[in-house]
Amino acid sequence: MTDAPTFEHTRAPTQLYLISPADVGGDFPERLARALDAGLKGRHRIAAFQFRVKDIDDHAAARLAAPLQAICAEREIAFIVNDSLTLAKRLNADGVHLGQDDLAREGGVKVARQELGQDAQIGVTCHNSRHLALEAGEAGADYVAFGAYYPTATKEVEHYAEPDLLTWWQGLFEIPCVAIGGITAENAAPLVRAGADFLAVSGAVWNGDEVANVKALMDAILAAQ
Repeated sequence: MTDAPTFEHTRAPTQLYLISPADVGGDFPERLARALDAGLKGRHRIAAFQFRVKDIDDHAAARLAAPLQAICAEREIAFIVNDSLTLAKRLNADGVHLGQDDLAREGGVKVARQELGQDAQIGVTCHNSRHLALEAGEAGADYVAFGAYYPTATKEVEHYAEPDLLTWWQGLFEIPCVAIGGITAENAAPLVRAGADFLAVSGAVWNGDEVANVKALMDAILAAQ
């Protein structure tokens, strides 16, 4: 194991950023509640949940989102909508996460801020690009997301990032950074040590027992810091 880098500013402990599976119907609300409850204790808690459902209209998405948003609100966990500024505004969500294609379609970070308000959490996918991250930070993003770090079945991977990208960002900015892509309890440690403020996880939680998986991730984070 290599020594972890030293950062000039004080960093909060790495936390989990939970992303929904594609199917959030059926018993998923109950699974979400169990997962969030498993991640409420200690310093390495689940900080946010991202509603990421594709290929359905806003009416159907809003119906699916409503019980999940309520579950998050009860536990004071941020409810973030993926891709759609329109849906985020309709739900009065805590924030929106925008990919690079979404930025062009939705009008960018500044438009999202105008639509959702100053308190909204606006995140931007920056792949493995320092340039895109700098642009997002300058535009007023609340966090930048780098990845994928490992192969993942959640989405098709076009860009892979290296842990030193997290270290570079931490050395220059206090805007939080998120590591995403194929992260599991077994491979999380290098990203924690490199400086990830949040680990975005989906399959590592939902593929199996969500309670046991959340606890394993939290244990891995604790062991790495």
